[in-house]
Amino acid sequence: MAKGATFAALRHRNYRIWALAGFVSVIGTWMQVLGVNWYVLRETGSATSMGFAVLLQAAPTLLLSVWGGVLADRLPARPLLIAAQVAHAALAAGLAAVALTGVGGLPLIFAISLATGAVSAIEGPVMGRWASTLVDRETLGNALALGSLTNSAGRILGMSLGAVVVAAVGPALLFGINAASFAAVVLALFAVRPGVVPGAPESVTAGGPTRGGARAGFAYLRGQPVLLLALALSFVLGSLGRNYQVTMAAMSDGPLAAGASGYGFLSTVFAVGTVLGALVAARRRSLGYRTLVVAGLLASGLQIVAGLAPGTWSFAAVILPIAAAAVVIDTTVGTRAQLDTDAAMRGRVLAALAVTGSVSAAVGAPLLGWLAEHAGPRQTLVLAGAVAAIATAAAAVALDRQRGRGAALALVVPRPRHPVRRAAFRAARIVRPAGAVCVIAPAEAGAVRPGAVRLRELATTGQVANR
Repeated sequence: MAKGATFAALRHRNYRIWALAGFVSVIGTWMQVLGVNWYVLRETGSATSMGFAVLLQAAPTLLLSVWGGVLADRLPARPLLIAAQVAHAALAAGLAAVALTGVGGLPLIFAISLATGAVSAIEGPVMGRWASTLVDRETLGNALALGSLTNSAGRILGMSLGAVVVAAVGPALLFGINAASFAAVVLALFAVRPGVVPGAPESVTAGGPTRGGARAGFAYLRGQPVLLLALALSFVLGSLGRNYQVTMAAMSDGPLAAGASGYGFLSTVFAVGTVLGALVAARRRSLGYRTLVVAGLLASGLQIVAGLAPGTWSFAAVILPIAAAAVVIDTTVGTRAQLDTDAAMRGRVLAALAVTGSVSAAVGAPLLGWLAEHAGPRQTLVLAGAVAAIATAAAAVALDRQRGRGAALALVVPRPRHPVRRAAFRAARIVRPAGAVCVIAPAEAGAVRPGAVRLRELATTGQVANR
């Protein structure tokens, strides 16, 4: 991928089709989220009930994502995704019917929310693996970053349009729009031509080889220390540094005295930050473990600064780059999960990534809320940021150690004397995935002094995983 090619993935016809359909679907999804929240709040007057509806949609991820990962690794994606879109459309139509007629009321709304979460949990790993086959390996990170951009922009547009529609005619139309939006995804699934992208990550074909089920996925993860470290770091950063909907509300209502309008302003700034973060990630030539560590340290350090911000505007100025760093972190972990794993296990790895995100939100939100209530919002941000920074530093050390353990040959590498070569040598000393092997470059073996060889590092995926 050429340096600075922010939209490199869009050169692939399949990805262009998929990205457009995904943008339409994301807009509809966030319209439905707003519609459900408004309906529940209107019927109950309780923010707790509204939160319960959100929980019902997120909870199935913890239980069903791993099985979605197994299906992603065993079955062709297209039929599964078509079935998922039809199910989503039917459930959205059910919400519209409840909102129009009142039949079933809140219990049916809650039941549909739970079913929607179940479909999404199974669909997620399948869609993640499918989308990775639409581009080549070189532009996969760029495609994931553009996916984050699509999600962020779709969320902003969907929530904005949804607010206008729900105020004018109520939530039923929002549910109807979302039901219709899944037609775009179905059309894209038929329009995409599989197998036309050279060098794309492997897809699953009917009757293709499989390796075990959920237990095999867990066993595989236990043998991938670098990936486990990345997931653990993602969990810490997600639970302590990502739940800004909680800490922004606490700061707005407390030290900043910004009220509801200030909270809305900060939420908008955070959303803009996610868009900027997606653009930053898209411009990166590669997304490796060093990028993950740097983004984690940046976000953690800025979180400490956010706890000390004197006013709303200074707080907003800090959370903008925090939001950007959060997207870079997510995109980097997602890229490494796709590129540094066995093709036969990729769906189950993506499922583990989804579970990590759900658990971090489920653990972090109440923990940060409790700390904000008992210790204070500022103290919560400073404490959480400090812990996240320490965890990131510890992960960096552990990742660097795994780099050495992944070498098949313990060979001495001479330090170049030329300043330019020495700078390149230092830049190359970055974290690599476990399983990297060292081989002698025959053309260069005779060019170094006796007792030393020059190494070329190749990841098991066939390329350097962190350039």
